[in-house]
Amino acid sequence: MNSLSSFPSRRALVAGAGIALAGSLTCLLPGCSESGGSVAVGPGEEPASGGTFAFDTYCTFSVYGDDAALSKLTQACARYDKLFNLYSSDSDIARINAAKGAAVEVDPATADLVSQALAYCAEFDGLFDITIGAVSTLWDFDEGVRPSDEAVSAALPHVGWRGVHVDEDACTVQLDDPQAQLDLGGIAKGYVADRLVELLEAETSASAAMISLGGNIALFGTKPDGEPWLVGVRDPNDPGGSTVVGTASLAEPTSLVTSGLYERTFEQDGVTYWHILDPNTGMPVSTDVDSVTVACPSSTLADTLSTTLFVAGSDRGRQIADERDDVAAYFILHDGAAVESSRWDAITSFTS
Repeated sequence: MNSLSSFPSRRALVAGAGIALAGSLTCLLPGCSESGGSVAVGPGEEPASGGTFAFDTYCTFSVYGDDAALSKLTQACARYDKLFNLYSSDSDIARINAAKGAAVEVDPATADLVSQALAYCAEFDGLFDITIGAVSTLWDFDEGVRPSDEAVSAALPHVGWRGVHVDEDACTVQLDDPQAQLDLGGIAKGYVADRLVELLEAETSASAAMISLGGNIALFGTKPDGEPWLVGVRDPNDPGGSTVVGTASLAEPTSLVTSGLYERTFEQDGVTYWHILDPNTGMPVSTDVDSVTVACPSSTLADTLSTTLFVAGSDRGRQIADERDDVAAYFILHDGAAVESSRWDAITSFTS
């Protein structure tokens, strides 16, 4: 992720998640379920609901047709959290970063994640870089610590995805630069969401489900009442509240991911700094965008694009979204205006 860590802080996700699952815009956000939020269902069609804390956020699940699927989802989240957490010393990512350029044997899922991430680094050249960790680890958005210009300048030469090598047969990852650092925060939760959907398909009898990993929503199957999933896009000017700018009406397979400047910020000497960093400068991205919401079948891609389009800005971002037939993006700008990619309405049936 072009950000501080592989997983945003708990406070940032609870207070600032950009997506609200809705019955009639009923809140189903991380941390909101205790206030009575739920997905709207018909008589006798109540889903089994549960959740867990992983990836430094609250993860919630609503599953139709197989109550036992909840425990499998929880166990899978714990497994992936252990593999991908940048700040857990025994995680695969931390071990790669500590290896000083040596090849590290990793779980097949880690090799697959890094391989997919590198493909997106190549596709979105200069906008998305998983070696941003050399810079992102200098910032502390929880404590409001800005690194010196000298520290950022010294770290920037170690940002370069082309120096990352994956051997998927041997399940190894190697960094050419001993001082390079992986940070997969811009893709990891999306990757996990896709794996959880696969788990539901392969290992459960669930007929439909909603998976929420912070601001990452993945949908599986069709609800028993046949109605679409309704998802509210949060107003970035009301990050701690429940105001939405509109509602997407979605059928599976669809993921919806939002990134917003409001998620993690601090102010120092009259300047506001936000957590989405430009891999070319090591500084918070200069953009015309307050929030970006991406809809597409792949949660991995949606997660990646939600950061990439932020760095690109709304004009170039819409062009990138329009290059794929199954991708749609919705941008809320600093001045409050909203702009959409060409397929946003067709994919989301969005109403504001």
